[in-house]
Amino acid sequence: MTDSEPVSVAALGKGDSLHQQVLASFPLCDLTEEDLTQNPQFCKLLATLTQHLDPTGLTGPLKAELDKAEQKLQGQRRHWLRSESLHRALQEMIQDHCVRKQHAPIPPDQNMFYETMRKCLLVAQCVQQLTPSSTISQDQPSLLGLTPQQVIELMPLEKNVERMKQSLPRELEKHLRTKCLSLLGYYQPDWENESEGLRNTKLSHLSVQLEKEKKRAEGLNESSRENQVLLQRQTQLYLSEMAKCVQLLQALILDHRLKIQTDLDRKKLDYFEGKCELVSQKIKAEMVEIQLDTYSADAISAHRTIRGKLEAALKASQVEKQSLELNLASFEILGKEFETLAEEYCRLRQEVEMKTWALTEFTKNKNK
Repeated sequence: MTDSEPVSVAALGKGDSLHQQVLASFPLCDLTEEDLTQNPQFCKLLATLTQHLDPTGLTGPLKAELDKAEQKLQGQRRHWLRSESLHRALQEMIQDHCVRKQHAPIPPDQNMFYETMRKCLLVAQCVQQLTPSSTISQDQPSLLGLTPQQVIELMPLEKNVERMKQSLPRELEKHLRTKCLSLLGYYQPDWENESEGLRNTKLSHLSVQLEKEKKRAEGLNESSRENQVLLQRQTQLYLSEMAKCVQLLQALILDHRLKIQTDLDRKKLDYFEGKCELVSQKIKAEMVEIQLDTYSADAISAHRTIRGKLEAALKASQVEKQSLELNLASFEILGKEFETLAEEYCRLRQEVEMKTWALTEFTKNKNK
């Protein structure tokens, strides 16, 4: 960019006003204010381009050339429409004459007029089809081998053609006036019952009124397009804001759920603990009820005494077991040599017991 460009950009505006000006200058671009905020350099570039481009994206010289070509095209289009409108009006006149001829007799001079006009139009169409175009090769054979001169020879008599040309403006004016009155009746049905002079006066202003209606319709179409672009932009902003709201709502729901989850778990734990205690008490009550149904009071008392003694004996045995395990652990500390000595001691003790038993038995047998 040059030094003058920052000044020009600054002159356009700052912040939100600059964004709005850029969006208004490029209505065909799918841009949002958020895009311009996230890309400030791109926003400045677009702001600079607004001084050289029109809303359609064309430069000044190109726009001038396009307008010139458009004017030329409009001129050619008006010329073609004028010729086409005249040709269709003549065709309609011929069709109306054919319809009237089927319902009522027609004077001979009118039949001659319309027949001459029909033949002239038909010959003119054929000549136009047979006349070679500048884009078609001259060596290309003509349609059906005919030439325009051969078709022109089929024209009606010269005096009939001259008579038709003299009457044509009057008949064409009458036909067009009838069509205009029909259009006027369609445009304002309440004007049909008015006088001829008043209808002629209003008919002279019909084109102005139709032009106003056309401009009003074009203005409404332009407003509709602008409203459509604005609606699309607002829809994008709305969807973006809705997505942000949904994300915020999800975050709030998750945060709230995490906060209340602890209280909910604690309440569930208290509930299950109470339920477990209730079931335990119910089981104990069922056991007592079964005991009362199975045993008498003396039997239950005796069982409790026996149970107490057995539990005391079990505790004494467990204490003795722990003492022996401690002694065994202390012996295991001495190693394998003590283990061999202990095995030898056990063997000698068994032999002494066996010999003592044998001596006792021998003594008993000797006394007998």
